[in-house]
Parts: sequence; structure tokens; C-alpha cells
Amino acid sequence: MHPTTPAQPFDGSHDREIESLAEFDEVVRDHGTLSHFRVQSVDLTDRTEVLLALDTTAAVFLGCPMHPDAAAKSRASGALVLPPVPGLSFDPYRGFVYTPDELFADLVAGYEATPDARTYAWFQQTKADGDIFGSMLRSIHDDAVSDALDELLVGARVVGVMGGHAMARGTEAYAGAARLGRELARAGLTVATGGGPGAMEAANLGAYAAPFDDEMLAESLRRLAKAPKFTPSITDWARAAFEVRDDWPGGGPSVGIPTWFYGHEPPNPFAAHIAKYFSNATREDGLLARCTAGVVFLPGAAGTVQEIFDNTTPNYYESRGEPTPMVLVDRAHWTERLPAWPLLRSLARERAMESRIALVDRIEEAPEALKRLGG
Repeated sequence: MHPTTPAQPFDGSHDREIESLAEFDEVVRDHGTLSHFRVQSVDLTDRTEVLLALDTTAAVFLGCPMHPDAAAKSRASGALVLPPVPGLSFDPYRGFVYTPDELFADLVAGYEATPDARTYAWFQQTKADGDIFGSMLRSIHDDAVSDALDELLVGARVVGVMGGHAMARGTEAYAGAARLGRELARAGLTVATGGGPGAMEAANLGAYAAPFDDEMLAESLRRLAKAPKFTPSITDWARAAFEVRDDWPGGGPSVGIPTWFYGHEPPNPFAAHIAKYFSNATREDGLLARCTAGVVFLPGAAGTVQEIFDNTTPNYYESRGEPTPMVLVDRAHWTERLPAWPLLRSLARERAMESRIALVDRIEEAPEALKRLGG
């Protein structure tokens, strides 16, 4: 757009979202206007002269620190300026998903000092108070995270690995889930999990280990086994993971999608990208909807059973288009201990999804089953 060309009405496209200072400077240079742009959580305190000079008609500034004169001028020219909310441990207007370093900042002082723990405490307090302002901030935050996650995953072939948090480090089941995540990542898929401990962490660890040799994964598994669970100490559990990351920097990327609804479960540090939500319903649906290359369900309890049938419903009705592959791992678990497989198979009978479900005995069979089902 030429600087003298009037801005077109905002059409909701991502190219009118500004989410970093570098992007802000690029828009100013290339367009010469901020009219109709959405600026999301960008610190503009050093861009006062630019803001005073440019057209900001119908612009929206979401949580952007700026000089009072710049804010006043922007409002006067027709912009909507929503200032940062003071005193929060999170940014409701954030433009990007989280990183492990961000959520676990100040871990040296113990997990309780981290933004992740402090945000959970805020959530518990505002939920108990029934604070409408708190619920509004949670909703804005979760929508911003969904938007950031969509932008992150454009063009990616995402495969979900679901499983329970109870799977302990140091077990063969954990090692198998890690090898699964590594194989899927090496096949060019983006591994996505519920972002928590146990089976979820193992799959994210496997994706992290994808660029390295077998010895790296074996040594990582050995070290992590010294802190097998996140109880009784989340601090020790998380520190063990960060020590692995520090000794093998530059691991492969993957996605974790956890929730503060289950605040007793910390996010795992092996997912490079963490889309953490307050609403578990939004998180569950969003996680499964983005698994376009299929989902592997490892043994789990109520949460994993819920995920199986949350994924089954759109496949049954084909509400998201063609059904996506579903692979359940561990025949005894899913037919005897928690018999989800017979119900899933009955629901799938004589429907398009019937050819997209599989039950396998061993985790090593899951990648081939995904491939066979079309994932």
C-alpha cells in the first residue's frame, strides 16, 4: 500500500496484526500508516514520535505500553487503546504462544516463584471470587493464545500423542513414548501433546531428541529417571528437564497444549511451543482439532478417555471434513481396564471413520498404523 493510499477497511486477515516491534517498524516503513492495524502486546514506549506522526484511524492497540501523549493522540484520532493490565503474572493480549523459559522463569527460587505457578494461583483466586473482570481476562487470553497457535501451525502436519500424566520417568512405557515422539518428528510431523507430565512429556522429549543420536536420548532418560514424577517436588522435576535441555541445546520443536484448569500438573519443558489455556474445554477441542495428521492415544485414565471421544465426535459426524486417523495403543488397557475400544469400534461401524481407527498392542506399531490409516 502506498503511503498516500487510503487504508482499506480491516478484513480480519493476519497481515494486519502487528505482534513484535520489528513488525511494527516494518509496517511503518512499508505502509506509512497504522490505520486499521491491530497492534498486539508490543512495547511502544520508544516509538512516541512515530505514533504522534502517523494516522491511527480505526487502529486497535491491545496491551501496548506507550507514552501518555501517544495514547491520547491515538484515541483522539479514532484508535481503540486498551492499556496493559497492571499486576498480572500473564499478558492477556499476548501475540505468541509461550516458551518453557517464559513459564518457568525464576525456577531457581522454586516452582512457586515461576509465572506458571503464580498464574495458577491468580486463576484459583479469581475463580473463587467469581470476579467478572478475571473471567474476561481469561477469555481474552485464551482467544489470543488460539490465534497465536493457529499462526504457528500454518502448513504443519500435526500428529497428536495423548496419554496420562501418571506415566513415570524411568519406566519402559515412558521410554517407548519418547521413541514414538522421536520417530514421528523424524518423519516430518509436528508432535502435539497435552503439554503436561508423563506420556505427554515423553512424546515432547522424543521430538526434542529427534536431531540427536541414540545416546542422547538414552542418557536423557537416565537423568530424568532421578526425578520420576512431578510429585512431591515440581521444582526438582522441572530442573531435571532443564538440565537435559542445557546439555543438549537446540532440540527439535514440538507443541504442548496444557491448561491451568489442571493446575497441579505443570507444563513440561521439552515442548518448544506451549499454548497454555485457562479453559480446559477450549484447550481440549483446540488440541484435537489441530491434529490434522491423526492422534495416537497411549494408556491413560479419565482425561485420555475424554480425549478419545472428543476426537470421535467430529470424526463420526465428519464435521471437520474427512475423518482423521485414531490409533489406540495397548490392547489390554483399551479393551479390559478401560474398554473404550469396543465403543469406538461400534460407533465407527459402517461410517467413513471405520477405516480410520486402529488398536495396536505395542507402541512401536503406532507409526505404521498411522501411515496405514492415511495419517
